Amino acid sequence: MNYKELIREAIKLLDMYEPHKQCVDTFIEDSAKTLVNRPSAEQIFITDTVYGCIVHQKLLDIVINAFYDQKGKYFLKADRNQFVVVSYLAMFHLEDLGLEQFSTIIKSMDSSKMYKFLSFFFNVTNLTTWIHGEWSQLYDATYVERKWIEPLLRWQTEVEGLVEYLEKKTTKGSQPKKFPKKSTEPQEFDLTKPKPRPLPAPELIPQQEKPKPVPASTHRAPKEQWVLEDIKQKNHLKAQKVLYEANTQQFRCANPQKSEKTKNIMSQIQQNREAKLKFDSIYSSGTPATHKTNSLPIRLNTAAIFREGAFYNRQREEELNRLERLMQGASEPSAFLQWQKEMKEKDLQEELAQLERRRLEGKISHEEALLARQRVLELNQHKAVLKKEETAQLMRRYAEKRLREEKEMKELVQMVADGHKNSKAAKVKLQEIKKHIVKEVSEQSQELLRQALEEAQAELSRKFELIRQIRAIESVPHLSHKFLDDTETGGHELLCEMSLAELRERLARLKEQEQREQEKRRQRILEEKQSREQQLLEQLDTITACRTAAGLATTQKQDEKKMRLKLKEAVSTDERVVALQKTLEMKQQERQKRKETEKAKSKLNEQMAAQNVKTYSHKKQVLEKQHWLQLEQALEKQVQREASRRNTSGLIQGIAI
Repeated sequence: MNYKELIREAIKLLDMYEPHKQCVDTFIEDSAKTLVNRPSAEQIFITDTVYGCIVHQKLLDIVINAFYDQKGKYFLKADRNQFVVVSYLAMFHLEDLGLEQFSTIIKSMDSSKMYKFLSFFFNVTNLTTWIHGEWSQLYDATYVERKWIEPLLRWQTEVEGLVEYLEKKTTKGSQPKKFPKKSTEPQEFDLTKPKPRPLPAPELIPQQEKPKPVPASTHRAPKEQWVLEDIKQKNHLKAQKVLYEANTQQFRCANPQKSEKTKNIMSQIQQNREAKLKFDSIYSSGTPATHKTNSLPIRLNTAAIFREGAFYNRQREEELNRLERLMQGASEPSAFLQWQKEMKEKDLQEELAQLERRRLEGKISHEEALLARQRVLELNQHKAVLKKEETAQLMRRYAEKRLREEKEMKELVQMVADGHKNSKAAKVKLQEIKKHIVKEVSEQSQELLRQALEEAQAELSRKFELIRQIRAIESVPHLSHKFLDDTETGGHELLCEMSLAELRERLARLKEQEQREQEKRRQRILEEKQSREQQLLEQLDTITACRTAAGLATTQKQDEKKMRLKLKEAVSTDERVVALQKTLEMKQQERQKRKETEKAKSKLNEQMAAQNVKTYSHKKQVLEKQHWLQLEQALEKQVQREASRRNTSGLIQGIAI
């Protein structure tokens, strides 16, 4: 049995399997159909391997994922199913295969990959620590220990030799092959023989060419220079001639000297202008008007007229109301004010009482809120106690449920383990049942297809008959012309139904009615316009009357002002007023004189004070001089005394000696 091909076929089938789209059993059946050409033993080996890898995918993924995370970082994801197959065979079929067949399977694969995977999978620490823990999360710990961990540890010592063999093979394959060194043998150089040098060709003697003669134009002056000089001379002569003519024929067209007539006219015009000037005359404009009347008419629009008319009407009504109240005898407001004061005091008392009530109500509501809060806290505490009791009861129920589930899980694991033992017989039986079901389904489907075909045939014949009838109806000719009578109705049997002639008549009547209404509206608008114009004229009359009254009032006020001014002038010309003015002037002059005398006195006092200061300073200087003289004299006397004392002391000492 070529295990290399079998393993490759199993890996290929695993790559083709899609768990989200295919069922395991159907996939195994389909794959078994592809393996018909192989012997039965090979078919069973491949199908069992593929089925076991798919069923135990979660169990195998734990090892494969950890291997890729730790040591298989540089391996391709395409090699994943290869490691899955090897791990499945090591876990479930190592005892059935034996070490020899297992080693042949491993040797048929890549040695470096198998070395790394087997050294990782059959590591004692990995098997006893995290692999055991991860598998125990899926199955019972005792079952995992008894079913997988112990057999793998038992085979670990024997697999160790296979791992060492793979290690040697990988190390040998990685070392470069050493080839024997060949000694170099010297050989002669294959050199080409040199050709003899040819003789050099003789050099040619250079010959000098004959030079061309110098042209005659080289030493001759150019013609253009003579031409330019000639033109320049002609232009100079022409300019001198023009200058002479201009100087001799100066101001022939206009004479700058003025004639006597023009001079006389100009002097006369100047005198007339000077006569009109009046520098010494006294010009005074009249006194400005105190009130300038604007004689320009003001054009008012409709809104302004109505506004001003309403204003004057309001003033008139207010004046009439005031007069009526006076005629009726209006009462004094003292009683009303007293009543108003009493009512204000009463309202204030009520407001204060209401404020006091609100304050007390606020305090009461605050107390009630505190009591309600205490009640809510007590209720929450009671609810919390009940909640704790409920949670404790739920936890007890959950613990009991968890124990039951664990017990059921153990039983299920045991059942699954027992089921794996009888899997082959169950598979054969399942295949027979499925074959029987397929036969029944195929017979039923054939019967259903036959019935559907008969129904489709009947439906098609019915449609053909219907189409034939429609075509026969369409082939019958029908009249398309229709006569119209204006007086006939549509025949819909409605109350509002009418003929075309009646409709036209009604439309004509409606148009006439609209025209009459339009004429009425026009007439009404004209009447409103005329009434409005009449109202405007009345308003303008009232406005002009009011304005004239206001103008008369202003003129009266101006007359009163003028009278007051005249009275003031008359008062100013009165003798008493004049006498009083004179006395006032005398008093003012007297006050002015007193001010002047006071100023003179103050100046004299200042001068006297300055003179006193000068005399005082002079006296002070004299006294200071005297004082200094006295001090100097006293100092001289003291010096003389000390000198006399020294002399006397010296004499006494000399005598004593």
